[in-house]
Amino acid sequence: MRVSSNSARDVRKYYASLLSRLYDGREALCIIELLLEKYFGMSRIDIALNDRLRLNESELLQINSSVKELLTGKPIQYLLGETEFCGLKFIVDENVLIPRPETAEIVEKIIDNSVGGEKILDLGTGSGCIAVTLAKRIPEAAVTAIDISEGALSIARRNAEYSDAKVDFRCDDILNLHLGEDEQFDIIVSNPPYICESEQSQMHKNVKDFEPSEALFVHDCEPFIFYRAIFETAERHLNENGIIYLEINERFGAEMKSLASGYGFGEIMILKDFREKERCLTAKKKLG
Repeated sequence: MRVSSNSARDVRKYYASLLSRLYDGREALCIIELLLEKYFGMSRIDIALNDRLRLNESELLQINSSVKELLTGKPIQYLLGETEFCGLKFIVDENVLIPRPETAEIVEKIIDNSVGGEKILDLGTGSGCIAVTLAKRIPEAAVTAIDISEGALSIARRNAEYSDAKVDFRCDDILNLHLGEDEQFDIIVSNPPYICESEQSQMHKNVKDFEPSEALFVHDCEPFIFYRAIFETAERHLNENGIIYLEINERFGAEMKSLASGYGFGEIMILKDFREKERCLTAKKKLG
């Protein structure tokens, strides 16, 4: 698997054509351009304007090796070990989900609605992308983040340190949470596992084969298991008029509204993401 020319333009075209086995043409091209810029400082504009731009032998070997890995389905973010989320850099590996734009929309909504100084609980923090961003963008907030995976928490702590964000990270299980009796929060946010196992066949190889399954999937017979646990936590630990923000499966918007109502929440809204899919539930805890 080697390109016949060391021209940056030819390299880009050749390896993008290989990646088009897994990605659409534009995405494959963007991935190769990302590698060229990350590894060798060759921007898209540089390649477009300079037809004399070349890769040396060691650079060709590096790009070739990377594309071999990508052709297994390995996400580019795991290959590079980092990604961007809400303007911040986050370390990622196979212990954590890759932060996604629809999650960023929820975070931006929380920031827009913040009055400052809230106590925030992030359940299932993973890479810490939600908790770290909120701590960074709402500096007066007190942010607590919980995950069951020590591997994920190790990454999350590194991300908080990198962004100089103050977050109280704890190892605990959403389904059997150990919060202090007097711990109260103004906001609870979560992107829990919500993809039914039966949906795996519809998913891209780079997600189902590489990202942590325990952070993605729930049994078809219990699609709301984590949401029930989160609402039960909110019953005890969310302040009156506190708000809950949940990323949800687009298939279950109506069911999630009914679930929130059953736990006594009001002002329930289902919000669509940038793809017009029902992706976020917000609800307020009613007074008394």
